[in-house]
Amino acid sequence: MKISMRTLLIGAVSATLMAGCSPTGEMTRAQQGALIGAIGGAVVGKNTGDKDRGHTIAGAVVGGLAGAAIGNYMDEQEAALRQNLQGTGVEVTRQNDTIVLTMPDAITFDFGQASVKPQFYGVLGGLANTLNQYPETRIQIAGHTDNVGSDASNLQLSQQRANGVRTYLASTGVAAQRMQAVGYGESRPIADNSSESGRAQNRRVEITLIPFQQQ
Repeated sequence: MKISMRTLLIGAVSATLMAGCSPTGEMTRAQQGALIGAIGGAVVGKNTGDKDRGHTIAGAVVGGLAGAAIGNYMDEQEAALRQNLQGTGVEVTRQNDTIVLTMPDAITFDFGQASVKPQFYGVLGGLANTLNQYPETRIQIAGHTDNVGSDASNLQLSQQRANGVRTYLASTGVAAQRMQAVGYGESRPIADNSSESGRAQNRRVEITLIPFQQQ
């Protein structure tokens, strides 16, 4: 009996969803990842010209497990970061399967300076411990400034600040090859630079955590 791709795909998705739902009936991020992975795995099996129904189904199941693993891994890392950084002034936000940590310069650097404040070492040390517990993410460190001063000086300051955070994290045991530091100067504001409160929001360092599987 010939089984259509549509039937195989429905079966793969149904198996993924039967793995469990939240009490509210909504899908968790991990389940969403599993669903996407199941669909992707089935499509890969079809597009590679695999005529073996077992191989096509296996492709869907493997894809689903990979998707669920990423979602679960980032869920656990997010929870650990929220707990460890609570009350430090560092903001933790989730964007799909990435985590963004926003560090205002008021708690990280003195005005116009690139050296990390000594009183912030403990926060970065705690962050390093969590990062080392979850080594399967790459770390992008981005420096940002307001629009006060020249473009060139702001770009240089933002790069130096990103480098400073990277250097300190590396000194506490975070693998240097996981980290990339880049300065964006004033080119990526998140608030209006016409007010002091807006400029304060724009002066920041953002650390984005991305699962290696997405590279």
